[in-house]
Amino acid sequence: MKRFFSLLLALFAVVQFTSAQNNSKDPAAQKVLDAMSKKYQAMNAFKVNFTQTLESPSAKVKENMTGDITVAGNKFRLAVAGQEVINNGSTIWTFMKDVNEVTVSDYDPEETEMTPSQIYNLYKKGYKYVYAEEAKEGGEAVHVIDLSPEDRDNQVYKVRLHISKKDHSLKSWKMFRKNGNRYTYTVKKFTPNPPVTASTFAFDKSKYKGVKVVDLR
Repeated sequence: MKRFFSLLLALFAVVQFTSAQNNSKDPAAQKVLDAMSKKYQAMNAFKVNFTQTLESPSAKVKENMTGDITVAGNKFRLAVAGQEVINNGSTIWTFMKDVNEVTVSDYDPEETEMTPSQIYNLYKKGYKYVYAEEAKEGGEAVHVIDLSPEDRDNQVYKVRLHISKKDHSLKSWKMFRKNGNRYTYTVKKFTPNPPVTASTFAFDKSKYKGVKVVDLR
């Protein structure tokens, strides 16, 4: 789960990006990205229902799973593959349904490379980007923008974004890894400004009968 979660967060972290180096900026791409950035930053919170497809040519594997994530500021709640990860900005709960166990730990942003709550900041450095082409997705016209990390040791060598020409929303993104694996995330439903409260981003033990708590704080 930790590996999958890291991949998911890495993908969310590139939703809005500008590179720190001028020579890595494509003006056409930046114009699209700035419009998308403005759209998402104007929201107090949002929820995304997504489908993830893993393709591994070497292992001849193609797997699909669905999930959803709710983000508000530096808080988030992710549900995928029978697991939940909840962050209230200071504490992280990771609940594993199959063993009915929750791990509790302190949240340290300095130790976390990428999180959904940082999606509007992390992409601002460490990536180059270019406007690749215009295309169609689900009958809708989209901008196709490619990101590449400046760090050559990064196991991800490209992330391809499909951004709606109509409303600047992110329709899907695909991550290319050096081992040949491909991860595609498709937004099935997007909900802007869903109702959220403090309880949205907290683990309520009373709702998980018999749950084992492993407190690492």
